[in-house]
Amino acid sequence: MIDLKFSANRIIPVVIINDKEDTVPTLNALQEGGIKVAEITLRTDCALNAISIGRKTFPNMIIGAGTVINSNQCKEAINNGAQFIVSPGFSEDVAYVCREKNVLYVPGGVTPTEIMKILSVGLSIVKFFPASLYGGVKALKAFSSVFPNVKFLPTGGIDESNMNEYLSLQNVVAIGGSWMMKGTYEDIKKLSNIAINKVKEN
Repeated sequence: MIDLKFSANRIIPVVIINDKEDTVPTLNALQEGGIKVAEITLRTDCALNAISIGRKTFPNMIIGAGTVINSNQCKEAINNGAQFIVSPGFSEDVAYVCREKNVLYVPGGVTPTEIMKILSVGLSIVKFFPASLYGGVKALKAFSSVFPNVKFLPTGGIDESNMNEYLSLQNVVAIGGSWMMKGTYEDIKKLSNIAINKVKEN
């Protein structure tokens, strides 16, 4: 199942590609650092090309699309090879497309009402964003008792200093972030390796 592969490293880097030529060296740095999953956000004009290039060049990586806010973006991302879709909030239209295409959809939700809406369409992995502004670890601990079947992907305000606080929670399937994407390709490789090693501490 793609959802199991999606969370294999328990880290989902949030990747912004500003030039399609950066795609291969960026993803290569992640892979060499030990991370085999990437969420390429649809925040730039070349994002769809980057997803396509990534899928063709790195067949062993799980590459998805982030910041997907409508069905058209979702369809384009999937057509370019996206293996999972992440949204900052919840879209029924995006959920429908992903269900039709059999692609994992991880919508955003931070309140009980939003989470219940996500559950009502048969989804069980929720992006908790921005985590640091909506209660962080304390909020996720509180949700564990009322939403025992929900797994969360907290993103926002997470880095190597607090990542293990989130990963120690039973209802956290993985964490998202961009702290390992800073600097040169060598920096990305090094920071990715540090992050993977910290995951192993859990």
